[in-house]
Amino acid sequence: MYRRTLLLASAAAALAATPLAVHAGQDRGDPNPVLHAYYDGVSDDLLTGGLGRSGLQGGAPPLSDPPSAAQLRRLAIYNNYRALIDPSDGGGFGRFYGPNVTAQGEITDAEGLIAGHEYLRYAPGGGNVALMVQVPDHFDPASACIVTAPSSGSRGVYGAIGTAGEWGLKRGCAVAYTDKGSGNGAHNLQADTVTDIQGLVGPAGDLRRGAHFRARLSEAQRLAFNDATPDRLAYKHAHSRRNPERDWGRNVLQSIEFAFAMLRDQFPRQRFGGHNTLVIASSVSNGGGASLRAAELDRGRLIDAVAVSEPNVNPERAGFAIVQGGGAPLHAHSRSLYDYTTVLHVYQPCANLAAANAGAPFNFAPSAERCQALQALGLLRSATLAEQAAEAQRLINDAGIIPEQNIVQPSHWFVRVTPGIGVTYANAYARAGVTDNLCGFSMGATDALGAPVPLAASAERALFGTGNGIPPTGGVNLIYNLAAGGPIEERLSTSPSTGLADQNLDGALCLRSLHTGRDPVSGARLNGRLRAAHQRLQAGVRQIRASGRLHGIPAVIVTGRNDAILPINHTSRAYYGLNRVREGDRSGLRYYEITNAHHLDAFNAFPGFSDKFVPLHHYLFEALDLVYEHLTEGRELPPSQVVVTRPRGVAPDGSVPPLGEANLTPISPSPAPANRITFAGQVLHVPQGN
Repeated sequence: MYRRTLLLASAAAALAATPLAVHAGQDRGDPNPVLHAYYDGVSDDLLTGGLGRSGLQGGAPPLSDPPSAAQLRRLAIYNNYRALIDPSDGGGFGRFYGPNVTAQGEITDAEGLIAGHEYLRYAPGGGNVALMVQVPDHFDPASACIVTAPSSGSRGVYGAIGTAGEWGLKRGCAVAYTDKGSGNGAHNLQADTVTDIQGLVGPAGDLRRGAHFRARLSEAQRLAFNDATPDRLAYKHAHSRRNPERDWGRNVLQSIEFAFAMLRDQFPRQRFGGHNTLVIASSVSNGGGASLRAAELDRGRLIDAVAVSEPNVNPERAGFAIVQGGGAPLHAHSRSLYDYTTVLHVYQPCANLAAANAGAPFNFAPSAERCQALQALGLLRSATLAEQAAEAQRLINDAGIIPEQNIVQPSHWFVRVTPGIGVTYANAYARAGVTDNLCGFSMGATDALGAPVPLAASAERALFGTGNGIPPTGGVNLIYNLAAGGPIEERLSTSPSTGLADQNLDGALCLRSLHTGRDPVSGARLNGRLRAAHQRLQAGVRQIRASGRLHGIPAVIVTGRNDAILPINHTSRAYYGLNRVREGDRSGLRYYEITNAHHLDAFNAFPGFSDKFVPLHHYLFEALDLVYEHLTEGRELPPSQVVVTRPRGVAPDGSVPPLGEANLTPISPSPAPANRITFAGQVLHVPQGN
C-alpha cells in the first residue's frame, strides 16, 4: 500500500543527550521542531513516566514550583492513565490489565516500565495539533506495527496512554498519538499567559506560534473582555473557532504519517510500508470516534484495521430501525452528541429524584427546584414532585436513551460532565470565540461562594498535568455570567426567569435552543445573535457526521450497554447499522455490546459502582487482540454479539469480591443465537442477552 510521508528535515537517528532535544538534523531555529527524547526504562519510561505499576496506584507525583517539563509529563501520564481505567486491585488492575501484565496476559512482579524513543511536534497545517510517536526498544522492524492512540475526550496528547498506548507498546508497536486539535490547552486572558507543547506556562506574546492554544483576540479586544469579565480563561476545544472535531480523522492520519517518518529516521536502512507494517486504528471515546473517521477518510490505505471502544461518533441518518430484545423499533436514532446532551442538561437534575434512581451511585445533586422550574415553565406537566421526576426521566428515555443508562446518569450530573460537554461543544460547533460568552457561559476559577477569582499561579502551571480540556477541570469552572446577582459558578446560580436556585435552568435552556432553533418555552424562532449561533452550530454538526464507509476493512467496536455519556442508540449501534446499510455484505465491521459496562471505568473503583460494573477496558484489549490475530494469523473475527457479563456483587459481609475470570465473559467465536446481533430487513436487532 502507498504510504505518504511528512516533509521533515531529518537525518540518521541519534540518541538525544537530554530529554526533548530538537531532533537530530533539524534547524534549532525551526518554529515547529520535532522534539526527541529517549527513556531508558529505569529512571523514566514511555508508558508510566517512570512511575511503574506501583506509582500509578499511589498518590500524584509532586511538582516543583515552577514545574519542569519532565514533571508535567509524568503528572499528565499519571492523571490520564487513571482517568480511563480502574486502578484498584479489586477492579482488576495488575491482574487483567496494567503495566505489569504482558501482551500475552501473563502477570509479572515487574513495574512494567518500557524503554524507547518519544517524538513530539505540532502537525503542519495550523491549529497547533499535537502529534507524538513512541517507539519502544523492542519494536521489531521485521514485524513492524503501528497503533493509533488519539486522545479521549479533550485530553492532551497523553490522553490515550493507558488504553491503546499500553496495548501497542506492550506488543512492540510504535504508537501514534494526537490531541486532535482539541487537547488540553488554556489561555489565561487576565495574565495573558499560555502553555507550550510541553505544558510550560509563558507569556502569550513570547510563545506566539509555539503556544499550544492562544485565543484569536487583538490586544484591545482582550483588555476590553477583561474589563467586562475579569479572570476568565479561553479553552482550546471550546474557543479555537475551528470546530476541531471536523478534522479528527485527518489528525489521526497525520499521526500515522508522522510515525512512518520517525521510523524511517530511526531505522534508516529499513523501508516501512504496507508490505511490512500493520496499522491498527484504535483508542476510546473521542479517540475511538477519531479513528473511525480516519478509516473513512483513508484514501491512501494507511490503515489495515480498526479496534475502538465506546466511540464518540455522530452517524449520518439512514432508514433502518433499532430493536433491543422484544422492544419497539426505534427509528429516531443517530441523534447528535449535542442533541442528546442538551436533553440531559435540561431534565437530568430533576430525573435524579425519580424513585427508580434512589439507589443510583453518586446521586448527590438532585434538584427539586429544577423540577419546580420546569413545571412552572410548562416543560413538565405533572403536579407532584415525585411525578415530575418520573416524567423527566421518561422524557430522557423517550429521546432514545435506554433504561440501562439511567443508573449511571446521576453520577455524571454530579461531576458536571453534562454541562461541561454542552458548553464546550456549543462553542466548538458554533465556532464561537471566548468573547461571545455563548448563552452567558464563561470559564474561570471561583472561590468557595462561587464568585470568579484569579486562577492560582500554581494551578495554572499544573494544568497540563491536571486538566482534561473540558471545564470544570484543574481548578477551572463553568461560570454563568447572567445569573441573578451576578456571575457565579453555574451550578450555584439562580435563574433570572424562575428566581430559583435550579442549577442554572436558564443556561441549559439556552444551550438547548441552539439545537432546536426555537425558544424551548414559547416555541418562537430564535433571532439575532442566537439565531446566527444556531445556524453555525447546525453547520458544525453537519461537518462531523460520519459516513459509515470503512472500505470493507476489518473493524471492531466494543461498547458498554450502560454508557451514560455516549448513548449507544445514537453512537455505536447507530454506526454499526449505518455501516451495514452503506457496505452490506462487504462490511468487515463487528459490534460487541458488553452488559454491565459503562463509559468511565475509573468510577468502578468506588462503592456503588464496583459491585455493579465490569471494566470495558478489558474488552478493548480483547478486541485489539482479535484484530491483531486476524491480521497476523488469519483468524476470523467473531460475529457481532451481546457479551453477557457477571457483576461482582456484594458478599454477605458487605464487601465486594475482587474481579475474577467468571465476571468477564469472553467474546465468543460462536455466540449462542440468543446473543447474536443481526442486521436484516433494515432492522438492527440487539438481543437482551442471556
